[in-house]
Amino acid sequence: MLDILLVTLIFFALLYTLRDTQAMALLRGMILLVVALILLTSLVDLPAFSWIAQNSLPALLLALPVIFAPEIRRTLERLGRAGNFVSVKPADSSLEETLRAIVSAVTRLSARQHGALIVLQRLDNLEEFSQTGVQLNSKVTPELLLQIFYPNTPLHDGGVVIVNSKIVAAACVLPLSASGILNRTPERQMGLRHRAALGTSENSDAISIVVSEETGAISIAHAGRMLRRLDPERLENILTAFFRPNGKELQPSLLAKIWSSLTRRKEDK
Repeated sequence: MLDILLVTLIFFALLYTLRDTQAMALLRGMILLVVALILLTSLVDLPAFSWIAQNSLPALLLALPVIFAPEIRRTLERLGRAGNFVSVKPADSSLEETLRAIVSAVTRLSARQHGALIVLQRLDNLEEFSQTGVQLNSKVTPELLLQIFYPNTPLHDGGVVIVNSKIVAAACVLPLSASGILNRTPERQMGLRHRAALGTSENSDAISIVVSEETGAISIAHAGRMLRRLDPERLENILTAFFRPNGKELQPSLLAKIWSSLTRRKEDK
């Protein structure tokens, strides 16, 4: 039973990690190819073809780590983050003020239909992303965020990275998502901001907030999942759940369960 359970867990972890990614289609193709080769060599007597197939399979197994390198890296990073239960945070009043400023700015940006992308650092360091932008190291205020994302200004393209209560950098270049989630949604016209928000959440445990330039809709991304069409009150509740200004930090496992529940409920609607 233990042997069967371990094998089942391995396959479950593999499929769970590859879900909604381009690698999933590649994995299905490889499985179909292997099954076709097994059936062909077992049903028909083809000595030369069977020899080639038998000698190609070991090479294919060696190629798997190279083919699925991004997914393996992401899984190992998630395992590494699972052991982090303590994060360095500023004083409660400062954090609460920062969250209020972000929600206020996002609400006003949404009303004006000004596109925005705001990334909030949690446990994973986002220095590699912030170094690609313009360094600010400024206090988070609604007015500054509104000015940064005002259309056609030098800093409105790219994302803003916030660490604790500071806007570390603006106009940052963020990784685009390799997931197929956005391609299957009704809003397939989602632009680079949404893909960058989702990509950042896939590569770190950061919280990404997006304001659509087309509709003014507010979205939030975390752990490779995105909640769309949020109102300001719900946005504030989600941010409060993640950062807990009252000082009682939630465990990452509980946060993951809450976030999964929210995303499943949103997808069902």
